[in-house]
Amino acid sequence: MNLSQAFAQSAADHAHKTAVCWGNAEYSYADLARQTGFASRSLKDRFGVRPGDRVGIWLKNCPQFMPAYFGILHADCVVVPINNFLKPDEVNYILKDAGIDVLITDAELGKHHRLLEAARPQLKLFHIEEFDAGQGELDPQFSSQPATALAVLIYTSGTTGHPKGAMLSHANLLHNVNSCRIVLETVAADRFAVILPLFHSYMMTVGMLLPLLLGGSMVLVKSLHPIKNMLQEILQHRASIMPAIPQFFRSLVSFPGDLELPMRIFISGAAPLPAQVLHDFEARFKVPLIEGYGLSEASPVVTKNPLRGIHKPGSIGIPIANVEVSVQDEKGAFLGVGQIGEICVRGGNVMMGYWNQPEETARAVRSDWLLTGDIGCRDEDGYFYITDRKKDLLLVNGINVYPREIEEVLYQFSGIKEAAVIGKPDNRKGERPVAFVGMLEGETLDRHALDKFLRHRLADYKVPRTVIVLPALPRNATGKVLKTALRELPIEG
Repeated sequence: MNLSQAFAQSAADHAHKTAVCWGNAEYSYADLARQTGFASRSLKDRFGVRPGDRVGIWLKNCPQFMPAYFGILHADCVVVPINNFLKPDEVNYILKDAGIDVLITDAELGKHHRLLEAARPQLKLFHIEEFDAGQGELDPQFSSQPATALAVLIYTSGTTGHPKGAMLSHANLLHNVNSCRIVLETVAADRFAVILPLFHSYMMTVGMLLPLLLGGSMVLVKSLHPIKNMLQEILQHRASIMPAIPQFFRSLVSFPGDLELPMRIFISGAAPLPAQVLHDFEARFKVPLIEGYGLSEASPVVTKNPLRGIHKPGSIGIPIANVEVSVQDEKGAFLGVGQIGEICVRGGNVMMGYWNQPEETARAVRSDWLLTGDIGCRDEDGYFYITDRKKDLLLVNGINVYPREIEEVLYQFSGIKEAAVIGKPDNRKGERPVAFVGMLEGETLDRHALDKFLRHRLADYKVPRTVIVLPALPRNATGKVLKTALRELPIEG
């Protein structure tokens, strides 16, 4: 069975049940099935897609995201979820790299069509505003794609300055959904509170695929600010499971006044969970907060602290069902308890490779083991710990940001001779980027102009709020910028 068939079967089994809550509106499985059928038929008949074509989704969270996703799959095409915070220049790279000729979006984001067409002159936009009135049927046996076929192409921040497309098959994602179902003991009565973006691999699998393929419900939160309104929606629709990022749980701990959260489980992912936040949260709310670990290349969930049994603060937990995790040295030798090495993953959830990048794929996969780039160890009980992260990687609100990508844009600004970006801890965002630049002789930095320049080319969360001008960046004997030295410098603001 592929993802399209699995969803069609779930929709048929639970036709009259609420699938998605959105503010005061509720969408049944039958509603999603109808919209999915409409999206699928429109993609084929109006837009001329063929099996294997890549179709982009550039949307904020909304009820139409789900029928767009499954409609693409039902047309035997490949879903390419695109970060809705990205600017047109950043989106253009993905459109061109993935060869996207049809983009599902809304009227607001669709206003950028002229900028997007600069990369794909043949680009056609399919607006979700048509979905609510659209009619279509969903046949569980219609989709012909085998489970081994490419289903989703999800772009991850790249060390080279450009994102890479991780290829996930139907089988990869179904494997991860089933593993998560087992470890979270998910049942059809569960309602998942969804506050994070659906383009994110963590939310796509745990917040969308898991509940919808099992006959559960999504509480797609409409009001994210203030936090009081968000909580009202979650409580109104009786959510039982909430996956989120550490910054959200930190906010709940410091929320003033009385606050009851009658949920079954909270899940922390996408960034390390500070042990103090875990302690304070469970002390206040008396509900399990389960920390896990994953990466897009693994569909994405790899480990979780067990729902029942020992829960170790500071640990990313144990491997989820049917997934193997090991610690290996640079030559691929397996390391023992307490020995530090690279965290490696093997299982049906591991990606097919990187889109059109065989050399990058060869570097990332060794003897069926996915090399995560994260450094850590395991203890005598089989619990894993991350001791160091991927080189230079920043985590801003749980989203991966590689400094190289920001540096590449800084170098394009007139007058900048050299640039380096590091991360600074931030209580609200986890980390924020800080830029150090050196200017060409005789040039001075126009901070306002630089900010405007960056915001036109980078998603807002990537734009450094702090830019420090140095006479020269510190370098080693081979000319490499010493970011360790930059991290030791005082940073104000």
